[in-house]
Amino acid sequence: MEYRRAGGEIEISGVADFDIGRTFECGQCFRWNADGSGAYVGVALGRAARVRSEGASVYITGGTADFESAWRQYFDLDTDYEAIRRSLCVDEFMESAARFGAGIRILRQDKWEALCSFIISQRNNIPRIKKIVETLCREFGDPIEFEGRVCWDFPPPERLAALTEGELAPLRSGYRAPYIIAAARAVASGEVDLEMLAGEDCADAPRALKALPGVGDKVANCVALFGLHKLDVFPIDTWMKKVIDSRYGGKLDPAVFGGYAGIAQQYMFFHARSATPRRRSESPKNGPQPRRA
Repeated sequence: MEYRRAGGEIEISGVADFDIGRTFECGQCFRWNADGSGAYVGVALGRAARVRSEGASVYITGGTADFESAWRQYFDLDTDYEAIRRSLCVDEFMESAARFGAGIRILRQDKWEALCSFIISQRNNIPRIKKIVETLCREFGDPIEFEGRVCWDFPPPERLAALTEGELAPLRSGYRAPYIIAAARAVASGEVDLEMLAGEDCADAPRALKALPGVGDKVANCVALFGLHKLDVFPIDTWMKKVIDSRYGGKLDPAVFGGYAGIAQQYMFFHARSATPRRRSESPKNGPQPRRA
C-alpha cells in the first residue's frame, strides 16, 4: 500500500480488493451515504469524511495524521483481502461469490457504535436503521463541522446510559429503546467490556453479548464480526439460511473457511442478496441493497 497527500485528500494506491461501494453497501455499517457523484460521505471514529474512487486509487478527505490515526485501521488496509478471498474459493459457488464480492473489506468500526447499531437493526430494513441511527446521533451526539454542514458523532454509552425510554422517543425505535439503554448502561458501567471481548476467543464474545437484553444469536454474531473484528464469526440470518439450504443441502460447517469465515459469509450474503429480484421501490440507487437485519 502507498499513500500520499493530494490537496485536501489522501490518495491510497496499491491496495487490492478495496471497493468502497461494496464495502459500504454490504450491510455492515449504517453511517455512510452515497452523495450521487460516486463518493460516500460519513462519520466514523469521531471524524467526518468523504471517500471516493478514481481509477485504481481511493481518496479520503483529510491529512496524513487522520489517515494514520483513523482511516488506515478503519479500512483494515494492512490486511491482504485478495489473498484471503482466494483462500475462500473452496468450491464452485464460493468461487462465484468471492469473485462477485471482491472488494469488500470488514471495517474496524467503533465497538460501541456497532453494538448499539445492530441492536437497532433487529427486524428492521436498512433505510429505517439508518434513519434511527442518524436521529440518535443528531439528538445526542456531538456536532462535527464538515464541508459547510454539520454532521454528528455517535453518542458515547455514558450519555445514553443516563437517558430514559421517553427521552429516546424521537428515534421511533419502538421496543428497541429499552435494549439501547440497557446496553449503554452495561458498557458504561464496565459490566460489558467491549475492549476485553475483542480479545476473547470466537465463541466467548457472542456468548457474553447475548447476556444483554434483546441480543440474540444474530445480533451478537454481527457485533462480534463487524464491531469486535472477529473474522472467524459466521452470522446466519434468513438470507444465509437460504444460501446454505440451496447450495449446501442445509449443511455447512464454517470451519471449512478457517479463520476467515466471516469474510466468506459476506461474499455469500452479498452474492445471494444482490442476485434476488426486488420491487423497483426496493432497488438501491448505488449498488445492491444491504441486509435486512
